Amino acid sequence: QGKFTLLRDTRTDGSFLVHHFLSFYLRAGCKVCFVALLQSFSHYNIVAQKLGVSLTAAKERGQLVFLEGLKSCLDLLFTDEEEQPGQPHPLQFMSESPSNLKALFDFVRTSLTPSGCGSWQGPVLLLDDLSVLLSLGAAPVAVLDFIHYCRVVVCSQLKGNIVVLVHSNKDSEDEENELLVNSLCHHSDLILWVEGLATGFCKDVHGQIKIIRRVSLELTAVQDRVQIYQYKIQDRNVTFFAPGLSAAVL
Repeated sequence: QGKFTLLRDTRTDGSFLVHHFLSFYLRAGCKVCFVALLQSFSHYNIVAQKLGVSLTAAKERGQLVFLEGLKSCLDLLFTDEEEQPGQPHPLQFMSESPSNLKALFDFVRTSLTPSGCGSWQGPVLLLDDLSVLLSLGAAPVAVLDFIHYCRVVVCSQLKGNIVVLVHSNKDSEDEENELLVNSLCHHSDLILWVEGLATGFCKDVHGQIKIIRRVSLELTAVQDRVQIYQYKIQDRNVTFFAPGLSAAVL
């Protein structure tokens, strides 16, 4: 409880980790607020069904609060504000200058604040993917402020967990995204860094995952614990093995 987990991918797609955490927390009976900025609800629902979880059923019983970023952007851009008065849109920052993510934070806080109905194990904020906020016009400082306030509410006050996916590329000239990634790494309790193979594509090894446990956040002068595995993504699960011990080698 109270942990911030960063999912970081480089030269590959780390979305399989998002699907894992989503199905994991729903099966554990946690209240989940899923801010999905990258794919549609039907995409996540199809993958979740393969993992034995129904997102539609989770939404109906109030366990899952789903913000579909793709659809919300269209609604915000092509709907007259006078037609829908009331609460500000979670992605209201797209039409504001300078960008302000307060409306998105209020959406998260309202979604995860305990109510009288439903006794869930704990609140969870899942965000896929944070880099999209920069593409939509949010400043890196505004995104970091948003994450900071979410950590205060979800991790500190509600004793919940936050899982965030962010893309990174050291060779990229996107300085704002790299600033965001580096800042998040310094504040994360656990980093799952997925990387593509430096040698190229292999049908038996899809990539490498580096698990970094940030022990230095709690104990000074102590090095972080790092574990490195290779993995192969299958239809319904993922196989992990030590580097050099894949079926292609053995």
